[in-house]
Amino acid sequence: MPVANARMYSATPQLRADWKALLAWVLQQAGLPWEVIDHDPPAPLNALWARDDLGLAMMCGLPYAQRAIRPLLVAAPIPSPARYGGRPVYFTDIVVRSDAAFTRLEDTFGGTVGYTLADSMSGGVALRDHLAPYRSARGERLYARAVGNLIHARGVIEALVRGEIDVGPLDSYYHDLLRQDDPAFAAQVRTIASTQARPIPPLVATAPLRDAQLQALRSALQASIAAPALAEVRQRLLLAGFAEPEAASYDSLPAIAAQPMPAFEAL
Repeated sequence: MPVANARMYSATPQLRADWKALLAWVLQQAGLPWEVIDHDPPAPLNALWARDDLGLAMMCGLPYAQRAIRPLLVAAPIPSPARYGGRPVYFTDIVVRSDAAFTRLEDTFGGTVGYTLADSMSGGVALRDHLAPYRSARGERLYARAVGNLIHARGVIEALVRGEIDVGPLDSYYHDLLRQDDPAFAAQVRTIASTQARPIPPLVATAPLRDAQLQALRSALQASIAAPALAEVRQRLLLAGFAEPEAASYDSLPAIAAQPMPAFEAL
């Protein structure tokens, strides 16, 4: 029996409950008796994505696009804040501690850069790609030190607050969700730069789905955006809708990751 999960954007306990409620509603609407499972930190996301029984789960766009046999692309969330322009995209926000003296990204050079995982699109690859032109122009290292394995956006914020790093990356949708539902925690950092927009992590299936099941899922996801019972859930999730993007829209991500960029320790 396939399962569902929305760990990627469960930024707070309330939002975790909201995603579970939304997915449960979608599965019921679609007539699919699947379970919405937990996969909470510190359990690694890669272990979730390696499962072959995912019926509806959020997956980072990079591992999705890197798979020799890609999971089935079901849909992609459209965040509601204006900066997303009604598109299924996101950015990497580059953040510093709120009381830091830095005003530009360049001000952080010479300090310590942090990242979640080197193979994470939002928490690693997108930041390295953004920094690569600066590194090329300077002809020397940008940072004296790099701290990795911060695992997730909360880990980046906590490392900034502890003073272990001077600058780090946050998935912008996760960041916006934190600012909405846990403003005191989010206020400990501020954004000094953002990367270009890239396709947002999609909802995928690794389990074999029949065409009727896929269409039922997509129809139920669309219906969830108008369901009165989910109005407060959608508001807390900053969710404007679901798109059905082409798989090709994620093709650029592996190419970015494969570019000859310096490792964080050499940036």
